[in-house]
Amino acid sequence: MSRGLANQVYFDHNIEADFLKTLRKRVNAYFSENGISRYGNMKMYIKSVAILGLYLTPYFLMISGVITGPFIVLLGLWVLMGFGMAGIGCSIMHDANHGAYSKNQNINRVMGHMVNLIGGSAINWKIQHNVLHHTYTNVEGLDEDIDPGPLMRLSPHKKWFKAHKFQHIYGWFLYGLMTFLWLTTKDYNQLFRYHKMGLLKVQKVSLWPQLFRLILGKIFYYGLFLALPMYMLPIPWWQTLVLFTAMHFTTGFLFGAIFQTAHVMPTREYPLPDETGKMKRNWAIHQMMTTMNYSPNSRIFAWYIGGLNYQVEHHLFPNICHVHYPGISGIVRQTAEEFGIPYRSTSTFIKALGEHAMMLKDLGKKPQVELAA
Repeated sequence: MSRGLANQVYFDHNIEADFLKTLRKRVNAYFSENGISRYGNMKMYIKSVAILGLYLTPYFLMISGVITGPFIVLLGLWVLMGFGMAGIGCSIMHDANHGAYSKNQNINRVMGHMVNLIGGSAINWKIQHNVLHHTYTNVEGLDEDIDPGPLMRLSPHKKWFKAHKFQHIYGWFLYGLMTFLWLTTKDYNQLFRYHKMGLLKVQKVSLWPQLFRLILGKIFYYGLFLALPMYMLPIPWWQTLVLFTAMHFTTGFLFGAIFQTAHVMPTREYPLPDETGKMKRNWAIHQMMTTMNYSPNSRIFAWYIGGLNYQVEHHLFPNICHVHYPGISGIVRQTAEEFGIPYRSTSTFIKALGEHAMMLKDLGKKPQVELAA
């Protein structure tokens, strides 16, 4: 399916509409009866400071000369920065770009641009994640989260190559390269592609001014987190490059492991529209059938990854800050059970990773009927 068909694929919201109406009513009642806002609270703000500190404190300790070595210590600090980068992506900019971090949209805009601080692009993220992934979850040709390139087959509808037989082995390494693509080709390719698809216009963004901002952002990022450390740290330049690589590999691996275990799983579906572009299910039911939770009882883990272990709640209510997901998860589960809709959750993250590895292996097998190129 061509991504140019995004505006031709649609959900019939009149089908199975009672589930989402009932669920929204109950979730709204939860916030009203408890007198709380659906946006971020003090817990969210404290977390933001902590995670930004995880990213920036090691950096300033090294740049200022407080810590100068040995190399293994520097490596540990850069890996720690990688965890901080992933935390920013999962816990700060993610909510902000969904408009859920704060009721004040100016604050959301500022915090959403934290993705630029870790080498990405806020506008590209919004389109890939908010528009395409959240609307067309697991739909081949539209959801770019399941299309990382020809070396990975994350959908049964994608063309199979012999190399895919080993993707359950090498795929984890490729996840680690995810943010390197941001830094090199992906953001530029996406920007021009989204322009052709008309998605930049929807976001009220023009191509050439955005391209200029994108180039400036990359220059700033490379200057601050690669060129300056190369100049300031008392080690050879190539060692700084190794450290920079270790940081990004850590972040990419965490992103891949956290996001893919919510969708590319044995129990999740990969629906396609009919010949008219119509999806057979209501959007909300589609989300339930393509998304799952994991590790719901791990408070520390959920704190770090921004509640993304509650992916079902996030996909149904992306405009609610993740700090509230544990509170509404019982409502979502109960309502789903009443309507006979599967609510899938895996007990631990390790178990979820194992199931994802099984899915990678299954998708890597040669299909009985090969797809057309």
